[in-house]
Amino acid sequence: MSVACSTVKMTDKNGDLNFLGQEATQWRDVPKEPIEYAPKKETIMLVGGLTILQDRLVETALNSIGENFVALPNPDFESFQKGKAYGNRGQCNPTYFTVGNLVKYLQNLRDEKGISAEEIVKKYVFVTAGGCGPCRFGMYITEYKKALRDAGFDGFRITSFEHDKGIFQASDEENILNLSPTFFITLVKAILIGDILNLLGYKMRPYELEKGATDKAMEQCRLIVSEAFEKKKNITKALWSCRKVLEEVKLNRLQPKAKVLVMGEFWAAMTEGDGNYNLHRFLEAEGAECIPQPILNRLMLSIWEAERKLHKKEALTVETNKKVDFSNVKSRIMIKLAKAAVKTHFTLYAKAIGLHDYEIPNMEKLATLSEQYYTLDCEGGEGHLEVAHLIESVKDNLSHLTISVKPFGCMPSSAVSDGVQSLVTNRFPSANFLAIETSGEGAANFYSRVQMALFKAKQSAKEEFEALDIPQHIPEKVQNYLYQPHNEKAGTASQLIYSLRH
Repeated sequence: MSVACSTVKMTDKNGDLNFLGQEATQWRDVPKEPIEYAPKKETIMLVGGLTILQDRLVETALNSIGENFVALPNPDFESFQKGKAYGNRGQCNPTYFTVGNLVKYLQNLRDEKGISAEEIVKKYVFVTAGGCGPCRFGMYITEYKKALRDAGFDGFRITSFEHDKGIFQASDEENILNLSPTFFITLVKAILIGDILNLLGYKMRPYELEKGATDKAMEQCRLIVSEAFEKKKNITKALWSCRKVLEEVKLNRLQPKAKVLVMGEFWAAMTEGDGNYNLHRFLEAEGAECIPQPILNRLMLSIWEAERKLHKKEALTVETNKKVDFSNVKSRIMIKLAKAAVKTHFTLYAKAIGLHDYEIPNMEKLATLSEQYYTLDCEGGEGHLEVAHLIESVKDNLSHLTISVKPFGCMPSSAVSDGVQSLVTNRFPSANFLAIETSGEGAANFYSRVQMALFKAKQSAKEEFEALDIPQHIPEKVQNYLYQPHNEKAGTASQLIYSLRH
């Protein structure tokens, strides 16, 4: 335990029977004393929970439309400890890390910046995604408020938007958050650009000749895009300018490296830090190339689920026997527009910066692949996507190893990874699949299991590469990140060599 958190401990109440005979009390979200909150123009919105790059892009993009957003630092192990100290028992990693990170940030404002707890409660608001879930996701806000109260910030405001409702959000009574179409369009643009930059970074980093060159280039690209948001410049042109920056990174892409698809519970698979033991960087350090799961996939899943619900609703017998339900027509149009907008913007931005080989997930195809193993009506966690991605990776030879990472005790992800996937791997014996849990501790066991699965993946990548007939002359285009052939081989080096022969 770090020195900073060595004194953060909960009182051990085991054996304390003083509660006997006391009147039962009910938890209340409202603070004990009424609070006069600051007006909206003075309110500071705190956001976080995406990748490091995306959090910073979201901050800049939303501020560019007149909002006042601040991205929280990346949660670390100290955040986890604070989350456990102030949170309820039995929570999952996303809850502990996220709420602990918020508490840590507010305590720093109070103890290091000299802002009183009263002023923090009045001026700051934490913005998160909400919605019903099969686990603790549906209770996040209440858990946050409990932890914040115990940490000395009683009455601190938490506001949310429903993750599955898009621009159709209920109006906020206090008008804290401006959930307008402009807000969501700007937010989605920043997230998609962050996805694209992250995907390129994971493609380039394992092959860089100068360590750290890719990260430096990515930071330059972030600054270019941020300036475009701030000064209302053309985003597409800004991304095109990023090409020159990325082309300066010298690569040696003819190294046979294991390609690893990382998926699983949304937060655990996406976060870049102690929340998943820095899994992506660990894999790269061990000689692998990661295929991360972009937030685009989650967006497309939400749109697909909304469309599926609408189809099911239309199939029901309507008492009035109306031939046309105009509310359904409107919903269908909005869903189609949302799907088209996401696909169009992602494709436009990806082509501009030079991400050519990434295919937007075909949700109908993925549903077809997984429906005989996992009911499509069960929308918990990532739904059927975990099953579908594993089958797709085997059938289409997309990776040498598939890792499903999830928090300890995550009910929806554990049911899939530890249950359904055992049947999938039995049906597809060539699948190299590892389901692995994370908790605040236990990194040594985590790394050991990953290394064992990775050994087999490395052997597959090496055999795949050595089976190819390598030409004597290798054109320079092979080392340019813009050359991204797509063929039946899994490894990047094998794809490049195979493309020269076919």
